[in-house]
Order: sequence, then structure tokens, then C-alpha cells
Amino acid sequence: MPSSRFSSPLLRQLWRHHRWLLLGLWLLVQAGYLLKFHGPHFANDSARYLEYAANVAAHGHYAPEPTAPAGGAPDNFQYEHAQRYLLYPWFESVWLRLHAGRWGIVLAQMAVAGLAAGALYRAVQRLAGGRCEAAALATGLLVAWPDVQQFNCYLLTESLFTSLSVLSFWALVRARGGGWAAWALLLGLLALAALARPNGFVVAGAALLAGLAGLWLYARPRLFWAAVGALLLAVPLLLRALDHQLETYFIVETYQRGELMFATSAWALHPAAPLHMPPAGTGQVARVIYFAAHNPGFLARLMAGKLFVFFSSIKPYYSAGHRLMSVLVLWPLYALAVRGARQPAVWAPARVFLGAVPLLQAAVVMLTVDDWDVRFLAPVLPFVFVLAALGVWKKWGNVDNPMPEGAPG
Repeated sequence: MPSSRFSSPLLRQLWRHHRWLLLGLWLLVQAGYLLKFHGPHFANDSARYLEYAANVAAHGHYAPEPTAPAGGAPDNFQYEHAQRYLLYPWFESVWLRLHAGRWGIVLAQMAVAGLAAGALYRAVQRLAGGRCEAAALATGLLVAWPDVQQFNCYLLTESLFTSLSVLSFWALVRARGGGWAAWALLLGLLALAALARPNGFVVAGAALLAGLAGLWLYARPRLFWAAVGALLLAVPLLLRALDHQLETYFIVETYQRGELMFATSAWALHPAAPLHMPPAGTGQVARVIYFAAHNPGFLARLMAGKLFVFFSSIKPYYSAGHRLMSVLVLWPLYALAVRGARQPAVWAPARVFLGAVPLLQAAVVMLTVDDWDVRFLAPVLPFVFVLAALGVWKKWGNVDNPMPEGAPG
């Protein structure tokens, strides 16, 4: 809240310098994780990315191994699978080629994450009509929440993907009332986010839904229905692209094992009757549709279980402290996020984008499988934090003169 509302001189002084306090907190958190992990953290999938990145750094492009099919044919599983994470090994290759090594990668991830945190602050401040309260709260949650910041030290895709997702949100808000350069920046960031992870399309999907909301609210209905019609015509192409994207995944096999979290039997569900499995040789999308048509009850149980595991953040092997933090802090933030998504003083397309990213990611998890860790939840938490901060904005009395829906931001 504004410094004039503080009765304590100390609080007024702290509020005047809250941006520097946030920066100090961010630096402290980064240093803390570097000490905790003793520098760059090599995790389960790190080898795959680093091998690809080393190949690119050595040749200036990816050169298939002599034993691999020329050009990386589909039977070269590791090559094909790495294409779903294409941006990240190329990002790593830059620092390997500069001889900065793993430290260069991690420090670059931290720099991009810091840029994203500042961009989040500015975007929320703009949505709140120039006021800083919601921006400070959202940024503070992003900086302090351990499940997000820890990935800056990991040699995994999560840090870069999270930062690109947040920067896409900033670019969306900035594009409101902006020119062609602002829209080009938004499209570029959405493309980069889509290349960072297989589920990167959820960010572009959220932006598309935000655009449809803008057409519905601020343009002629004909444009909205024309866009919807174009999307319906594109469905076959989108399904074909999705089928290709899923080629190196074994989704139905996780259904068969009843997994709620990948590669672990913890909390796994077991069918009451034998499952009807799809025939071999069909595409991934067709296999999922076949399984759903022949095992609807069991699939519904799986999807409900995955939804709970995804959003609850209380997996069976987490510490008691982690579970308590989720229940006592994260769950109330979800409730505030729902309130923020309904805040009429906030630009509607931004609210659609902020709500769509977590919901689309939840849909992806429900149709595939959650990770045993927080790797799927962490990248969407910044959007939950923003909506939650906007949800308490009204309580702070900041909607006396809200920015009109159609006003340029």
C-alpha cells in the first residue's frame, strides 16, 4: 500500500525502497541456492541436454553420430526426443562455446530470471493502473517461492521456460495499445517459449485465448467468429502436429500402470477390471482416444487424481514442512487467484491469459502424467501469484479510479 497509508515511519521508509528490497531478496535467494547445490545442479535429464549442446558447440550445428542415421532419422530416439526441447540445448551451447561451462549456463539462467522478475513487476503495475502494491506482492511471491527459484541452478529447461513464459506475459500487457514492434516481440517470445519445452504451446494457447477474449469484448463479433472458424479448420493440422510431438512419449502405457506421477507407483490407481488397450501401430492421439472410449471410468479417475496431485503440491515423499507450506500458503493463493481472475478493474485479456496458462497446463498433465517433482507446476506458479495479488488489490482499496477496460496500458 502507498507510503502515505503507513502509520509507522519505518514502514513508510521500507515501502519507498521496496524495489531495492525485492532486488536484495532476489540476490539473496540466488546465492542461497548456489550454496545449497554447490553451484550448477546436474539433475536426471541434464545429460541429454548437455550432450546435445556439446555437439552443437563443437560443430556449430547438430552433427549426428556416425552410428546414427544421417540427418537424425525417426529411429534415433534420443535425437528425436531432444527436438521437443530444442531451444534449451542451443541456449546451453552458447555458453559451452564461450568456454563458460555449466557456471555460464546457470548464471545466464539467473540473469534471464532476474529480467523476468522485473518484467513481471512492470506488467502487474501496468495492469493495476500504475499502482505498485499488487506488483510488489506478485514479485515478492515469485522471488521467495522456493519451488520456482531453485530451478535457476538446475541444468534443466524449467528456469528458461518459466522466464520466457513470464516475459511473454509482460509482452502481452505491453502490446496493449502498442505498435507492430510490440506485437512482434510478443510473437517472438511465444515462439521461444513453445520451443523450450514440449508443453510450451500452453503459453501460446493462453495468448490465443486472450486474443479471442479481446476480439469478443472490444471488436466486432464477426472478427471473433471468423477467428473461431479458422481455428476449427486448423484442428486437423493441430492434431497432426500434436501426434508428431507425442511420438517419443508413452502416454497410454502410463495409463496402463495407473501412474499419477511419472515413473513411480506412489498413489498409483488400479483398475477394477482388465483394461482395453489400443492396437499397436496407431498414432499417440488415436491411442489416447481409443483408451478413453473403452476405459472412460478408469481414465476419469486417473485424470482427477492427476489434477489433485498437480495443484495440491503435497506429493507423498515431500517433507512435512513442504506440505504445510502448500496447504497453508499455496492453497489460499489459489482462492485469491480465482478472485483476481474475476477482478473487473483488470484488463480482461490479461486475466484470460493468466488463468489459461495454469489451466491448460493442468489439462496437459491430466491427459499425460504429472512429474514426481514440481517441474510441471513451478512454471505456472508466477501466473497464480499475479492473479492472487490482483485478487487482494480490491481489499487495498485501489479500485476507486480503476483503469478503464479499453484504455491503453
